[in-house]
Amino acid sequence: MNSTDSIPSAAGAADAAEAPPGEAGGVLGRRYRALTLGIISVVSLIAFEASAITTAMPFAARALGGVGLYAFAFSAYFTASLFSMSVAGQWADRSGPLGPLFTGIATFGAGLVLAGSAQQMWMLVASRAVQGLGGGLVVVSLYVVVGRAYPDRLRPKILAAFSAAWVVPVLVGPVVAGSVAERLSWRWVFLAIPVLILLPLAVMLPALRKVPRGAAGGAPDRRRIALALAVAVGAGLLQYAGQDRAWLALVPAAAGLALLAPSIVRLLPKGTFRAVRGLPSVVLLRGIAVGAFLASESFVPLMLVSERGMSATAAGLSLTGGGLTWSLGSYTQSRSRLEPYRRRLMCLGLVLMAAAIATVPLVLLDGAPVWLVAVSWIVGGYGIGLNVSSSAVLALELSPRGEEGVSSAALQISEALGNIVLVGVAGVLFGAFGGGTVAQGAHGTADAAPHAAFAAVYTAMAATAVAGALVATRLRPKGGVRPA
Repeated sequence: MNSTDSIPSAAGAADAAEAPPGEAGGVLGRRYRALTLGIISVVSLIAFEASAITTAMPFAARALGGVGLYAFAFSAYFTASLFSMSVAGQWADRSGPLGPLFTGIATFGAGLVLAGSAQQMWMLVASRAVQGLGGGLVVVSLYVVVGRAYPDRLRPKILAAFSAAWVVPVLVGPVVAGSVAERLSWRWVFLAIPVLILLPLAVMLPALRKVPRGAAGGAPDRRRIALALAVAVGAGLLQYAGQDRAWLALVPAAAGLALLAPSIVRLLPKGTFRAVRGLPSVVLLRGIAVGAFLASESFVPLMLVSERGMSATAAGLSLTGGGLTWSLGSYTQSRSRLEPYRRRLMCLGLVLMAAAIATVPLVLLDGAPVWLVAVSWIVGGYGIGLNVSSSAVLALELSPRGEEGVSSAALQISEALGNIVLVGVAGVLFGAFGGGTVAQGAHGTADAAPHAAFAAVYTAMAATAVAGALVATRLRPKGGVRPA
């Protein structure tokens, strides 16, 4: 399989571009209205799930007695999605996006039901992996739909709507999830979301049936699928080994590294992990920035609930400002007058992220106000917003002619790997510094071990963001020209 499989094909783009502009109208015109509303509904559902589950996860982990596996509940999702991204691209190229999209939505919903029914923490982690398989299929399929259904002039608008679709769910998700978890049960946060899937499916189906299948055909590239599977299994083994501090854990750790290292090197641009100037550094930075941000964010609700006695609703709300400023940062970098300063903006974004992440654990100090976390996350969200969209722009700008799809796919793989590795590292540090002793019942216990565990997580992620700022100084290729 080619790594461009997760990106719209040239043939599909040509098909979509043939539509007469006057006939189609805008993305909400008669021709595209149903498809646009369906796509935005699906993206909003994924966004709502992400913010709601993050808020409810501390309740689930404590109720199932699995705080020590807390990080796995997040990293399992990204490990599985890393593999399904590769499968989705190839599937969509051979038979169109309808099959992988609907399979992904169904699998995503099944994972939520399984998670809401989990009786032990390992069952919840496994259910999150099922969700990840579905999520990977959905995300890639949506990009294929955009490439094949919309003409060139409309793609920037529909892709911009992807980011806008996160705003309302980020505001509503924590409030709803926190209230449900506190008044009913954390299980209903998982079990209620699948019901919301039905509306997007009904709206999208007629329009999706008209999406061109494309002309890729051919047999699956088993080598690329095998590499993606090796990366996912290797990452899973490393995470498992990291949670076990016995000497025997070195065995799965070595096996995981042996699978992960050579496979990921072949999936990403040459020189990525050496931060070679230009495209390799852009790809590397995407994984660093998103991974550090998500790993830090994942522990915010747990820290505020267990160490400051906040409600799940209030803890989740502390993250909403970051979601809003992420969109603001994305808008800022899109301003044409700031184009000459794009690389500087990305460096600034990493510096803002590092400062925000380093500030968060100060809330553990006696007398520190809890609103410090919300303010910090507003700053950090703006920083990550400056980076994510800019990395996509630079990847296309620095790609050799005809290889833009390869670079875009590499960004997605790097982002998924960054999430897996850095969330896993955060989980290892959390466990190593005594995080497993976080109180299972009453809140607000002043335990030095959990304080040290949270401090270790945020110190490491702040250092990672600083490293990203250094990588951001290497985004311009030698000579400053686009490869031929």
